[in-house]
Amino acid sequence: MQGEPVSKKLRGLVRSLPPTGITLSELIHRVGNDGLLILTALLTLVFLIPVSIPGVSTVFGAAILLIGLSRLLRRELWIPSRIAHKTIATRKLRPLLRKALSWMHKIERVSRPNRLAWVVANGPVQHLNNAALILGAVLLMMPFGLIPFSNTFPAVALLLLAIGLLQRDGICVLLGHFSNVLTMLYFALLIGGGGLALREAVERFSA
Repeated sequence: MQGEPVSKKLRGLVRSLPPTGITLSELIHRVGNDGLLILTALLTLVFLIPVSIPGVSTVFGAAILLIGLSRLLRRELWIPSRIAHKTIATRKLRPLLRKALSWMHKIERVSRPNRLAWVVANGPVQHLNNAALILGAVLLMMPFGLIPFSNTFPAVALLLLAIGLLQRDGICVLLGHFSNVLTMLYFALLIGGGGLALREAVERFSA
């Protein structure tokens, strides 16, 4: 498996999904602790296309959050049993993953190993990158699932970060940080616009 494109590894994981459903604990077992960034990339793929599975952003976002925390704290990954044993239907998951794998090919075509090595170096920068994974996971879990792109933007950020860290591509990691910032700006606009609409509705109701 060493040296294989990430998309090829993910395609192999998609093909090996059980026919009925799979839990997060099973996915983690399949990739192993050394493949947690690959698992992060896999978990983001379902959010890169318009169709989504209800409730998945909370479960997958929580898993990515814990992966980021385990990397930041240098601890083994721990997943609460309620999340680890929640089954996701394969018949819904596999088609979405297959469609979204095209994103992986696009990112891999522009990603190059060992660019801007200082961005993926050990030390404080590494902590910042792991914190960015945590931030992206929190943004993915925000309760805006029915609003267009609210899952897609943080998923793109997480995918760029995961691929950049896997390939040690500093430019890809920087794009992941930039995507996190864009996501926060987008959410700020949503919250600000919602607040204005609510105030206008209250004013009209009380007039």
